[in-house]
Amino acid sequence: MPPTPNVLAGKSQSSKAAASAWIGSALEYYDFFIYATAAALVFPQIFFPSENPRVAIIASLATYGVGYVARPIGAFVLGHWGDTHGRKNVLILCMFLIGISTLLVGLLPTYSQVGILAPILLVILRLIQGFAVAGEISGASSMVIEHAPMGRRGFFASFTLQGVQAGQILAAAVFLPLAHFMPEEAFNSWGWRIPFLLSFVVIIAGWIIRREVEETPAFRQEEIQHSKPKSPVVEAFQNNLPDMIRVMCMALMNTIPVVATVFGAAYAVQAAYGIGFHKDVYLWIPVMGNILACLIIPMVGNLSDRIGRRPPIIVGALGSGLLAFGYLYAISIHSVPLAITMSLLMWGLVYQGYNATFPSFFPELFPTRTRVSSMAIAQNTGTTITALLPALFATVAPPGSADVWLVVGSIAFAITCIAALAAWSARETYRIRIEDLGNPDAVPVPGPEYDDFRAKTLARA
Repeated sequence: MPPTPNVLAGKSQSSKAAASAWIGSALEYYDFFIYATAAALVFPQIFFPSENPRVAIIASLATYGVGYVARPIGAFVLGHWGDTHGRKNVLILCMFLIGISTLLVGLLPTYSQVGILAPILLVILRLIQGFAVAGEISGASSMVIEHAPMGRRGFFASFTLQGVQAGQILAAAVFLPLAHFMPEEAFNSWGWRIPFLLSFVVIIAGWIIRREVEETPAFRQEEIQHSKPKSPVVEAFQNNLPDMIRVMCMALMNTIPVVATVFGAAYAVQAAYGIGFHKDVYLWIPVMGNILACLIIPMVGNLSDRIGRRPPIIVGALGSGLLAFGYLYAISIHSVPLAITMSLLMWGLVYQGYNATFPSFFPELFPTRTRVSSMAIAQNTGTTITALLPALFATVAPPGSADVWLVVGSIAFAITCIAALAAWSARETYRIRIEDLGNPDAVPVPGPEYDDFRAKTLARA
């Protein structure tokens, strides 16, 4: 019997939702990567000139951190918007906020042209970027799982995070050749603007895809059967607080990318630590790690549909936490090949047990009514906490101290243990239990497909 039009339409929407999530995530992390690179390479000279180069560098890198400060605020506002106006609307809003603010960074006047107004405008645009990013992953993950067929939500939702890795690869493919091949004067004058201006192309591509995605059946059914929540944020804290705390703790897994690409790079490259690795080596670690992650993520997402969400997250958390010791130890003994190998294992491979699974697991823990708010607030709170870790690591293991690898590795492993415990304490969500069939609130994505699944399951029982 051939598939009915409704089934075909559902499959089409599942694919469009996954593509929409991929594009949005790629835009988000394309922006974050090029900004971080520019903040290190050129912003100190053109936006924060100072007689003391150290002050200029600190001021420039501080604007990168401003993006994380705005995330919790964005989570409250955009989570509310996603639960009251729909997943599609919040994703289009996030995409334009991120894309246009990135584009405008590439058009900013420099300090020599407008004085103090230049860094002020840069900080404002960075705040907008951080604000908008807070609603992207939660909105995209919710849209994907609410469109995906039952039994395939893990696979489809994993493309949200594959987009994250692809965005960073795309950013490196654009930024690194410019920085390497252009004359320094030309690059500092106008070449650095090119990656920011190219975000316009991603905005157009994202808009074309996202306008074709319909609002999810679960959200539409919620609108029909119940009134919209007046304050989904308040309801989230009233009804979902235990699971929000679990998600916040699991989101601390962002510690692993911090160890791999932020502290690890400083430990290996900065002269004060005395390791002396070449900078070029650590420019390529994110590229290699993200290429490997792009291959692994859909496999892990598919696996989570078969064995559950908790096992990949627990194994990914504990495994990558243990590998952090090996990665930092490899740096401490001046072994470039071993450091690269351990980084790829830790971040590119094992960490993806968490990274590929949370886009389905986190939204499944919450009811449709408050799904975007609950996930956005909890996840962004945990991620913001990890943004403080580089400073903590440098404080407890400063240059000249003994056993840097052991101290930082122990902190990283302790944090990943917290994430693993949070996952272990959460309920499994990858399939519906018989005892939940009479309670749609306990089902990850209630809707017409759930009603059909419920009827068939009860008939078999």
